[in-house]
Amino acid sequence: MKGLIVSGAILILLGLLALAVPVFTTEQTRDVAKLGDFKVQTREEQSHTIPPLLSGGVLALGVILLGAGVMKR
Repeated sequence: MKGLIVSGAILILLGLLALAVPVFTTEQTRDVAKLGDFKVQTREEQSHTIPPLLSGGVLALGVILLGAGVMKR
């Protein structure tokens, strides 16, 4: 019962966060060339988008789990 409530609350927070910030970027540093102690590196940025339907689904699942946990209590 307690696990359902905690899981539901976590999913609700993740769903709300994904709805508030649907796009985020990540950075990765990679070695391009290496000659002895000399290294040439590049920094790549990737943009990731979270679909609103997925965010809403996670939020709805969290509400259902939270409600089920409260009802069983």
